[in-house]
Amino acid sequence: MTAVADGEVRRDEAMAYLDAMSAARAGGYRRLFDGSRGEPLMNADEIMELAARMRDIQQEEAPGPLAVVMPANKYAQFSRMLGILSVPKRPMRFFASAIAARAWLEAPDVRDWVACHSER
Repeated sequence: MTAVADGEVRRDEAMAYLDAMSAARAGGYRRLFDGSRGEPLMNADEIMELAARMRDIQQEEAPGPLAVVMPANKYAQFSRMLGILSVPKRPMRFFASAIAARAWLEAPDVRDWVACHSER
């Protein structure tokens, strides 16, 4: 599953993506989030609201591997959200390019990882 943020991203758009992912019960799939071309138009409270929704989704089902493409200058803005994403026991890495992220998601140990590896 791949999600790409391109241009301005508002809270409602991000929440709609999370709601669709939850409704599809897609949290256990390998996921690539490419935020390299996105510009978040959210304040700290809105980002924390998204982080809380992500936490809820992670409790619905065991989350699958996650690759995040994000410019280093955005890490501080999203540090608390990134911390929430890193809590579950699952493969997760940050990348500077989507090509490297896709290659990692296709590596056998990540591709074949299953949720039973987690101690939920």
